[in-house]
Amino acid sequence: MSEEFDFDKYWLSKFSSCIEEIAGREIRTSVMEGCEEISAQSTRQEVFDWSNEAMHRLSELVNNEEKIAIMTGCACRYSTKSLEKYQKLYARTKDLKLVHQEFQNEFESFLETNLKIEDKYKKEILSRGMGTAGKLQGNKIIATKIPKSAFIKDWFEETDPLKKRAIFCHCPRVRDVLDNESNKLPEHYCYCGAGFYKGIWEDILQKEVKVEVLETVMHGGDVCKIAIHLPEDV
Repeated sequence: MSEEFDFDKYWLSKFSSCIEEIAGREIRTSVMEGCEEISAQSTRQEVFDWSNEAMHRLSELVNNEEKIAIMTGCACRYSTKSLEKYQKLYARTKDLKLVHQEFQNEFESFLETNLKIEDKYKKEILSRGMGTAGKLQGNKIIATKIPKSAFIKDWFEETDPLKKRAIFCHCPRVRDVLDNESNKLPEHYCYCGAGFYKGIWEDILQKEVKVEVLETVMHGGDVCKIAIHLPEDV
């Protein structure tokens, strides 16, 4: 990580704020114990170990709904400005299928124009339903993440399952230690990643959506897969 941007400090600040907003200052203080020792200079194992302890403290102090709200609130966000055209398109047409298809078209263009990946990998990504838009299924979207973009080719070619899951993971805080089979954070940690999709569809629809973690590389899955449950009136 660069000295210019300390992602751990940034993420810990968001995590702390979300806990206090949802569960109160006292619980925030308990969960965040020891966080002052975590920084860009910490080893990834130190970050992982603190995160594991914090997730267990969080589980002891809040209910499941609160855990999900806290963790989704920590997510990295898709550019709100980039989503404006989809928000306006949906507001004008109320056509979810149209908006979803336009969003999918943009993702496919991104694969070709920005990532410039080989055609065989692009075909594999699309056949697996990977991508930002996900697959629309009635009133829900099943979103399967693509491997970390810098390592797409490596992920497809890697045969070691532990190395493969470390390559896939998008979380810069812990991915470098996921090739150790004993390193598994509680499942609710991955609701941070699910929050990325929650933010996208809430921006587009201007309505609350629910997310559900279906599969993660953290817990032995081949990919990370999220269900986005849309409001009934879309």
